[in-house]
Amino acid sequence: MAREQGRKMIAQNRKARHDFHIEDTFEAGMVLQGTEVKALRAGRANLADGFVDIENDEVWLHAVHIPEYAQGTWTNHAARRKRKLLLHRAEIEKIETKVSQKGYTIVPLALYFSDGRAKIEIALAKGKKSWDKRHAMAERQADREKEQALGRQLKGMDRV
Repeated sequence: MAREQGRKMIAQNRKARHDFHIEDTFEAGMVLQGTEVKALRAGRANLADGFVDIENDEVWLHAVHIPEYAQGTWTNHAARRKRKLLLHRAEIEKIETKVSQKGYTIVPLALYFSDGRAKIEIALAKGKKSWDKRHAMAERQADREKEQALGRQLKGMDRV
């Protein structure tokens, strides 16, 4: 069988970019059981409630839902078990120093296969206030209106 190439997206946490200011991102490997990998290859996972924690200089992923594999038997895994993430020591120390500061947290952004191996993109993030969210939405709306006006002008629909 040919080895997989490239990046195949499984799940994304779009709400994280809405709720947090993303400071820095890291790619981490995951310690998985066989039935978890098969369930991921079927394209099933949910990152919505997930979070990352550092315990005893190890990084753990909590509350990410990888459903049981349909053809699995007694070897199936628990859907929301905590999973160990694989990062370099320097990256763990960098994340740990930032998280110890007030307001920082670690959130999962995306779950994907990279060259056949399951990877997760985690981010060092700071929570947004409600007025930040409103400001970001207003900015996006203004940019959208500018693009539409420019498009109409290029098509010759707006003649002044």
